Amino acid sequence: MSPDEVEAAMYAAFNRCDAASCPLTDCQKEILLRIVEQVKGKFAANELDAANPLDELSSEELRAFLAFVKMQEQKNLSWKVQLLNDWLHDNDSGAVQFIRERYGLGWLDSIKAHHIYKYAIENALLKVGDRIEVCNALWEWVQEEGPCQREWFACMVIQVREENPESSTSSCVVRFENGSEYEIQGIYDWNQYNWRRTSVQNNN
Repeated sequence: MSPDEVEAAMYAAFNRCDAASCPLTDCQKEILLRIVEQVKGKFAANELDAANPLDELSSEELRAFLAFVKMQEQKNLSWKVQLLNDWLHDNDSGAVQFIRERYGLGWLDSIKAHHIYKYAIENALLKVGDRIEVCNALWEWVQEEGPCQREWFACMVIQVREENPESSTSSCVVRFENGSEYEIQGIYDWNQYNWRRTSVQNNN
């Protein structure tokens, strides 16, 4: 049973209690609905952590795929329907033709909205207010095994310069919990592996 089905069943139970002249109090309903929200949160987290078919794509393929999805959404069209129509009519799908040639229908059908959402979040440009974690590899030599290993530190983005992922000069300034600040050069280039998002960000 999905979280939405659990919520629907919960409301149905509320109605049955009312019909049986044994209604729940508002406080009782609120407690039960909070539990449903917790279940939804855990379910969403598990979906995001599960194996993502998009992980199989190369960086170039992923970039082309996400651009195609975004273009179709801007036209209020279904990207998956567009690809299936291309395949049905033997039309060339342009930059995403590789999906038909290398991955096939089964792989295409396995792509769900949360798979795309995960990558859309991870590939979104940083903005002021985003909370991220940065690795100590930014300022010291670290090794996988040795006295200086990788550590992660929570911080907040307080300034972004040249918001262009294609530019190696893109940088941002972060502020740590102790108040100190640090500028990260090449955030979308050579230093992209030395920072990570701590949670789903609001990209509105």
